Amino acid sequence: MEFTALQIAELLEGVVEGDDSIVVNDLSTIENGKPNTLTFLANPAYTEYVYTTAASIAIVSKSFKAERSLPSSLSLVKVEDPRLAIAKLMELYAQMAKKPAGVHPSAIIDATAQISDSVYIGPNAVVEAGVKIGARSSIAALSFIGEGASIGSNTVIHERVHIGNRSVIGNECMIQPGVIVGGDGFGFAPNAKNQYQKVVHLGNVVIEDYVEIGAGTTIDRASLGSTIIRKGVKLDNLIQIAHNVEIGENTVIAAQTGIAGSTKIGKNCMIGGQVGIVGHLTIADEVKIAAQSGIGGSIKTKGQIVQGSPALPIGDFKKSYVHFRNLHQLSDSITEIKNKLPKTDNHG
Repeated sequence: MEFTALQIAELLEGVVEGDDSIVVNDLSTIENGKPNTLTFLANPAYTEYVYTTAASIAIVSKSFKAERSLPSSLSLVKVEDPRLAIAKLMELYAQMAKKPAGVHPSAIIDATAQISDSVYIGPNAVVEAGVKIGARSSIAALSFIGEGASIGSNTVIHERVHIGNRSVIGNECMIQPGVIVGGDGFGFAPNAKNQYQKVVHLGNVVIEDYVEIGAGTTIDRASLGSTIIRKGVKLDNLIQIAHNVEIGENTVIAAQTGIAGSTKIGKNCMIGGQVGIVGHLTIADEVKIAAQSGIGGSIKTKGQIVQGSPALPIGDFKKSYVHFRNLHQLSDSITEIKNKLPKTDNHG
């Protein structure tokens, strides 16, 4: 697909500086721009590249003022926020490139499934009994939708996704390849023979609207009741969410984080990568947890920032870290003091 600078400006409510008829048909980074591609400048650290890029159109802030000559082949589209503008443009492009409605001949669809006429279902996908799929959603190749599950409208299920029985997925969600929603929870109880007896999990997973789940993430079904991912949550790749966890609205979690069973996380939280959170905790709204932190107790203060393993309030962590970095100096000082002390005769 091709777009002119003028068409892009109209889509983004921006203005063109330069040739508004110039055409682009692909995207590029500003430092590696190519002719007939669109790029953007959002980070001031990359400003130097706008004077040398070979891209044909660059999206920049309305406040941008060139300090020297720009390439004669470059047109600018000036917008309020280049990062949001490029995100909007890419979303529009993805919608235009969306697969047309229809069911691939190799897909296996149970006769009792209720599927909107505007849904796309790809090759070798499986849709079991009682499933409901809303308008304009898509199920990509090799994905599995378990018995009694429901999927809202405009939701995209990518390749090789497993949606377990009775899972509920809302509207406008994005589930990336390899995600498992509704797998069995990790539950075992030791018996009289000192063996681990499996605890069967009979609950489900509920994912509300506007949730995105990154590739390879796993969300276990509840033992009873529901594991719940609230509206607007964004989950990165390779996250483990255990049974009966609840994650509040608009919380964002980075890759390789693990959350143990029955923990409740508030809304608008930000959790860094490789964070470990033990089970049966409560984390307040707007809490920020730094990467690689270990959370062993509830965080009850709204908006608190913590770091470390075990995690400390950020101020305490920074003070402790200063001491940790200076331990070798402290050790040297103690040795020096010991050497200055008079020698004692231990034999009397």
